[in-house]
Amino acid sequence: MRNKLLALMLVLSSFAFSSVAFAQASPIGVWTTVDDKTGNPKSVVEIYAARDGSVAAKVNEVLQSDRGPNPVCDKCSGDRQNKPVKGMVIMWGVRQRGNSWEGGQILDPATGKIYSVRLRPAANGRTMEVRGFLGFSLLGRNQTWTRRN
Repeated sequence: MRNKLLALMLVLSSFAFSSVAFAQASPIGVWTTVDDKTGNPKSVVEIYAARDGSVAAKVNEVLQSDRGPNPVCDKCSGDRQNKPVKGMVIMWGVRQRGNSWEGGQILDPATGKIYSVRLRPAANGRTMEVRGFLGFSLLGRNQTWTRRN
């Protein structure tokens, strides 16, 4: 009887820990991005649930810019051209697929280029690998974002 109770407690605790890990694996929240060249904090980005069930992200704050304190997306096209980077939606259409979030796109406001994106939140929920790429995931670059909240 004691062994059965111990086994039941072990199974129940593993479910509890796995649900906590799953909840923390969500990219939704506020993140600090980094500059690829310097490694310094570059911006504060909020990832949120979009109306269509995907996730999207907008820039809440620009921490570092070589274009002054209030940069605009001068290399962007369409509706984003010459609009402030602060408040701009820079990621959209991302959906969960297993342990990663992908299928959407991400904008680099410095270049105006749009890339496919894959997000991989760490199991502890504190960091996230963000991969932007053209075509195949092998042809791209990674950044590590840090959760702020």
